Amino acid sequence: MIAMADSVRPGEECAMVKVQSFQNLRIDPAENPAILDTTTWNPTAAWQVVAKVGEEWSTAKTALALGNEWTGLPTVPLKISSVVHRGGAQFFLAGLPDGQDVFVELGLGAGSTVLGDALGSIRLQNGLNVAAYPTHAFVVDRFCRLLAPHKGPQALGSIPRLGIGCRMTTAVWPAIFAAMQKYSFASNPIQNSVRELNLLDDLLAGNPPNRNYACGFGTIETGYTGSTYEGLWLAGTLAGIRERGSLRFGADADHLQVKRGPQGLARARQLLRSSRYYTFFTMDMADILHYETLHAGAPPDFWDRAVPNTAEKSAILRDHQSPFQVGGTTYRLSEDLVNRFAAKYWDALAAIETLGQEISSLKEGRAFDLEFTIDEHPPEVAAFDCLTSEEELLFVLREIERRGLAVTHVAPNYGAEKGFDYRGKDGLHGMELRVRALQAIAGEFNTILDFHSADDLTSPTRAAIRRATKGFLHYKISPMLQLLFVDILERHDPELFLKWWHDALSYARYEAGNGSAFAKECLREFETRADQKPSRHHQVFHHYGFAYVGRRGEDQTFAVREKFYNLPTSFYRDYQSYVTEYLGTLAQDLFKE
Repeated sequence: MIAMADSVRPGEECAMVKVQSFQNLRIDPAENPAILDTTTWNPTAAWQVVAKVGEEWSTAKTALALGNEWTGLPTVPLKISSVVHRGGAQFFLAGLPDGQDVFVELGLGAGSTVLGDALGSIRLQNGLNVAAYPTHAFVVDRFCRLLAPHKGPQALGSIPRLGIGCRMTTAVWPAIFAAMQKYSFASNPIQNSVRELNLLDDLLAGNPPNRNYACGFGTIETGYTGSTYEGLWLAGTLAGIRERGSLRFGADADHLQVKRGPQGLARARQLLRSSRYYTFFTMDMADILHYETLHAGAPPDFWDRAVPNTAEKSAILRDHQSPFQVGGTTYRLSEDLVNRFAAKYWDALAAIETLGQEISSLKEGRAFDLEFTIDEHPPEVAAFDCLTSEEELLFVLREIERRGLAVTHVAPNYGAEKGFDYRGKDGLHGMELRVRALQAIAGEFNTILDFHSADDLTSPTRAAIRRATKGFLHYKISPMLQLLFVDILERHDPELFLKWWHDALSYARYEAGNGSAFAKECLREFETRADQKPSRHHQVFHHYGFAYVGRRGEDQTFAVREKFYNLPTSFYRDYQSYVTEYLGTLAQDLFKE
């Protein structure tokens, strides 16, 4: 749903914040980014700004045609970026003084056939036509596809890259793009998971956040970044358009969960529709994987129910039992292993087949990256009790190939644990050998390994992964850039940091009181330390600090989110420098030989 002008009531001054109502959602959209699916929330006012420039647009056209800067008039300052020359016209993104954006066309008026209906148009005395177009999501998508394909998110296929969670949205993207330019790497910088995002329709309706329970951890209110699927893509894409030059980047709708039960696929389809403009889709199948079938003594009778046709089952068994050679290793899967792997994955493979078709329909023939995620596991199953074996990955990829699925990435369980560096009993050498074998198998199917939950891995661990994959990988981080935000915030705004700290502490204590063993352990680690100075490095903040930014009050409006997008310029300068160098270190560890 587009937040059009008819959904906006006149803004009201409230503590210097221009709060506006979009159905039941009340925000200052200029300081609450990545929520609405447009940054032209008041089209009438936006066109008035463009029209006010009047005859001076002729000066702008001359300057832009020569590659020069043009910043508007003293009375009407503009932030012009991403100038695209098409025929005799220039198209560009213009940032307006009130925080809105529009696309402006200086030319012959042909833009309506590309970007749709204009907000308005005028013809100058010299015959030049000036038109403006809103930055609704579908218009931005058309701008990127039809006018500037080098500026928007793309399906990157086999290009190695970082996957960078962007919980702090517009505060993060300048640093990410600067790091990409400086250290020459590709990335998916538009990335948040299903738990971190809201559906825009839910916010507009004033619906309370869904509450999930993670075994051992406690309850989690979804949408805790405050962003929406629709708004995150829009804001991130506009950030990319504003950058000079061309960048190789994509947009990842991360960890789209497929839940068991009759509503599981329906909910996944709803999420896909909200993220239709993304270029990378990470399908999280943890809830419908049957881990119990791999236990010793567990009869894999599930597959007998899933594939009752004896002839079909025999053919599948025959295909998977045939020898498969990778390098100098020949793999032969026993009938028992095929039965167990099939029992574990049959529901998930059927789901990704269905959802892959859904994505293909939504993308209307455009390329996309699709990941089959098998690294997640139930909280009651330890990471090292369900490591992805070579035979298991081989079965999954052969079955994907047999079904003709458009899977480009796969995320095995290599032993990652949130909050810890690699601590498997086999050590880094053992992990490196295991990943190398998995990489060789994935390479036979032109599939890229994805490494999730990688924020807490140290440089030696990252180097081992680089050696094992020869730098041919997708490496995801998420909470770390928010934690780095806290580092800088503590110096610049200690009062806001302490509020954030106490919220994390209260959250952990609430969950501990409800029986969460993990919350109790995090509190014990903090309360038994000699140094109890508030710090993001305490486990209690590391694991329970995520919820504060998107906290909502009883009326479902955001309680504190705007504060994080209204900090002094010096804060964002220091933060962006910090993040740029951090990402550069990751890129050098992972991709540079």
